[in-house]
Amino acid sequence: MIGKLAGRIDYRGTDHVLIDVRGVGYVVHVSERTLAALPGVGEAVALYTDLLVREDLLQLFGFTTLVEKEWHRLLMGVQGIGAKASMAILGTLGPDGVSRAIALEDWGSVKAAPGVGPKIAQRVVLELKGKAPAMMAMSGAAPLVDAGDEVIEPVAVAPLQTQNASAQAEALSALGNLGYGPGEAASAVAEAAGANEGAETSVLIREALKRLAPKG
Repeated sequence: MIGKLAGRIDYRGTDHVLIDVRGVGYVVHVSERTLAALPGVGEAVALYTDLLVREDLLQLFGFTTLVEKEWHRLLMGVQGIGAKASMAILGTLGPDGVSRAIALEDWGSVKAAPGVGPKIAQRVVLELKGKAPAMMAMSGAAPLVDAGDEVIEPVAVAPLQTQNASAQAEALSALGNLGYGPGEAASAVAEAAGANEGAETSVLIREALKRLAPKG
């Protein structure tokens, strides 16, 4: 299994890049969001990868973070979601956006991805809502992939940053320590993060607690 590639970009397509790894070229399919964040031709790049194996097809899919790769794996496990639909969802929402949408059971946001209908979007939310808390926590802990020493004469790779992912993970952990369940904590943090873009941990905790407070 090919889990990571580090090399230089030889070519950029509309939905893939060709990465030269010490003289061997790998075609790696990526989402629109990931493609926009990658460096130009001739520059160093490193991607986590997932290999799709079919009887008549081998395809590599690339991701800038382990969280994005893990969401791809989970999405592919939902009936009716293939690689194309998974990449469309990740390209539309990003990994943190997928976490928030599923935590909030917002299937409408999932449906916004090209080629994803309402029934499939609802199925994604229903089957994966239990995974959202762990994925939100993973967003704060998982590092971005780095080209490191894998490339001869390495140059800096511009990483794809995720907005306040660490703060969301810390807020989620804090709410868990206060006794809130993973599902309700994830929903509250997701709502707070959506309403307070780029907020620090303390702000997210305070806003999430407001949403968790008994009504009336």
